[in-house]
Amino acid sequence: MNSKERVLTTFANRAPDRVPVNYVANPGINKRLMDHFKARDGEGLLKALGVDFRAISPKYTGPKLHKDIPERGVTVNDWGMHTRWIEHESGGYSDFCDFPLQNATEEEVANWPMPDPDKFDYSGVYEECRQKKEYALYAGHAGLGDIINANGMLRGMEQTLVDLMTEEPAGLLLAKRRTDINTELMRRTIEASKGGIDFLWMGEDLGTQIAPMISLELYRKAIRPLHQRIIDVAKSFNLPVMIHACGSSSWAYEDFIEMGINVVEALQPEAANMSPAYLKKTFGGRLAFHGSISTAGPVAFGTVEDTIKYCKNTLDIMMPGGGYCFAPTHALQDNSPTENVLAMYETAWTYGRYKK
Repeated sequence: MNSKERVLTTFANRAPDRVPVNYVANPGINKRLMDHFKARDGEGLLKALGVDFRAISPKYTGPKLHKDIPERGVTVNDWGMHTRWIEHESGGYSDFCDFPLQNATEEEVANWPMPDPDKFDYSGVYEECRQKKEYALYAGHAGLGDIINANGMLRGMEQTLVDLMTEEPAGLLLAKRRTDINTELMRRTIEASKGGIDFLWMGEDLGTQIAPMISLELYRKAIRPLHQRIIDVAKSFNLPVMIHACGSSSWAYEDFIEMGINVVEALQPEAANMSPAYLKKTFGGRLAFHGSISTAGPVAFGTVEDTIKYCKNTLDIMMPGGGYCFAPTHALQDNSPTENVLAMYETAWTYGRYKK
C-alpha cells in the first residue's frame, strides 16, 4: 500500500499492511532529528521517519492585520493572538499572553480584524495535492474549529468558560465569527483540491487529566452546533473527519460518532478513561484512533528499552482489526532524548506490520 491507501484503510477500521505513522514535534527535537538524518528540510525528515500524512493549505495573501509588539517580545498573528517565546532548560515554546479581547464588548468583537477567506491563494492547492498524491493529504489542523482553546487565546480561559456557561454575547459572537471563517476556508480549500484532499482535521480540547472540562450538556448546547458546521463541509465532499481532543474526552465520543466524526486524535493515555485498552474496547470498530503515544511518558523520561516496551504494548492493544495510527499525543517535547524518539519510530516500523 502507499500512504494514502494505508491511512484510508485504517480510517475505515480495517487492517492495512502496517500501521500508519504520523509526527509532530517542538522546534528543539525537530532540529535534532533533522541533524541526525541529515535532512535538508521538513519534508526530508518526514520521509526519513516514514510519515504517511501531509498537510495541504492555501497561502494567506492579505495584509498583516495586527501589529507585533517587539519591545515586549510579543508576536501577534492574523487572528490577533499574542504570544511570547519562553525559554526553558531543554528548549522553548510560544506562550499565549495579553488576551486582547478579554473585556471586549460585542461590538468590539464584531469589528475585530480576522483573516478573510477571499485573501487566500487557492491556486496552488491542486498542484500540491498532485505532487504529494501518494500520501494521506488533509485540510485543517488539530486546532481548526476549536472554541475553548482559540477563544481562550483571545479572551482568556476563565472568561471563555464563563462565556459558554452564561451565553455571553461577545464570547458567542467570537466563536461564531471564527467558525464562519474556518468553515468557508475549508470549503474553498477542499474544492480547490479537485478531489486531492483525503480528510479534514479539526480539534477541540475538552478534558483535564482527571475529568471533563465542561459538561456534556454544555458541549451539546454551545459547541456541538459549531463543530457540526465544519463536519458538514467535509461530509459534503464525502471526506472522513479526524478530531483532536486533549485530556479526558472520551465522554464526548458517542456524540462525535453521531456527528459524523470518523477518527479521534491525541488520546492521552494518562487521562481518565483514555487508556488504549479502554478506548479499543469501548469504541473500536466505530471510531479509528490516532495517537496514544504519550509525550509525558517513557519517550520523554524513560530509557530506550522503556520506550520500545511502551510503544510495543500500545501497538499490541490498538492494532488488532485495524483502525489505529501510530503518533504522539501532542508535539514531541524538547526534553525527549533523540535516541528515545528514534526508538519510538523504529518500534512502529518493526512491530506495526500486519501479518499477511
